[in-house]
Amino acid sequence: MALDTDGIAIPPLAEEHRMVRDLVARFVERDLMPLEPAVLKRESEGQRYGLTPEEEAPLLAKAKELGLYGLDVPEEFGGADLPISALMAIEEEMGRTVTPFIFPPDSPNLHMLLAVANPEQRMKYLDPYARGEMRSSIAISEPGAGGDPAGMTTRAVKDGDDWIINGRKIWVSGVPRADFIILMARTGEGKRQEGVTAFIVERGTPGFIIEREIPMIGGRRTYELVFEDCRVHERQILGQLGAGYAPMQLRLNVRRLQMGARCTGMARRALDMLCEQARNRSTFGVRLADRQAIQWWVAEAATKIHTTRLMVRDAAAKMTAGEDVRTEASMLKVHATEMAQEVLDNAMQTFGAMGMTKELPLQLMASQVRVQRIYEGPSEVHRMAIARRMLKG
Repeated sequence: MALDTDGIAIPPLAEEHRMVRDLVARFVERDLMPLEPAVLKRESEGQRYGLTPEEEAPLLAKAKELGLYGLDVPEEFGGADLPISALMAIEEEMGRTVTPFIFPPDSPNLHMLLAVANPEQRMKYLDPYARGEMRSSIAISEPGAGGDPAGMTTRAVKDGDDWIINGRKIWVSGVPRADFIILMARTGEGKRQEGVTAFIVERGTPGFIIEREIPMIGGRRTYELVFEDCRVHERQILGQLGAGYAPMQLRLNVRRLQMGARCTGMARRALDMLCEQARNRSTFGVRLADRQAIQWWVAEAATKIHTTRLMVRDAAAKMTAGEDVRTEASMLKVHATEMAQEVLDNAMQTFGAMGMTKELPLQLMASQVRVQRIYEGPSEVHRMAIARRMLKG
């Protein structure tokens, strides 16, 4: 537990990293935010939340032109090799818009592949993935198991040089566009993390079935997957047999820091909108900005945004130093999602009836933050984990 350690300072962003962050901020404001009205309109009409191919293609081209591909990808794969702290500053800027766009590749799965992929897998999967030429997803949760790995029942059984996988996964994001998924399955008899192995399963593998699409609040969609005698070669084992839990935890820690940074960005956007509305709107002859209730919302939001950003930077610094940040990541995940939920709700309240419409991005952000209180582990499970580690001493 890294919480009690001393000597890990929170370094300021280096000048070159601030320049990249500022470049991303301009990209968000000039290229992504102008697309919000179209994105919000389609979502409000029941269409898919997302970008059209005609909208996404120029964004990808411009991002590549600006050098915003592979920001945390090692230089050997053609990336910028930014540290986690710089990446999180960029994620905060990206959180300020509801236009759904990411700079390839998706960082959490990248870090898992970097940690354990063997030379053959690095060439076949990691190299094109790092260049943004492949997409991936990860399948962990199962129906009825929730955030408890002890409930994982998907099993892989050895058959010669192959493994035969049977089971079911749920709440998996990005499946239709994924070239491969990272699948967690039991290969041993352990009750929790023991005996869990990660497999790379390519799209189109016989027995890999997309059972159904599940619409989520916030415009997102997840998928339920079925594996029926799905046969993969032993070369598809990612990492060590029976030791898939630790690299999965690394991936989860990166995602939880990313969520903290994104929530900070969303709260910043909500606070900016709240302040603008308060300055320009009067009720009963008094500006909203002059009402104490609004002033306290502003003060609380600014303070909590600042503390959340420091928590992100602290966890990033410790992760860079090689420390175990499971506790910090859990604290951040709980605090950031609940902070953003509060700031967004107050911003919506400040806008009155307009805040309830689907014309503003606030409602979509609020729904997305609500989902994040469940994703990557529910808040209650994280609180339980934090308390358990603290009580152990």
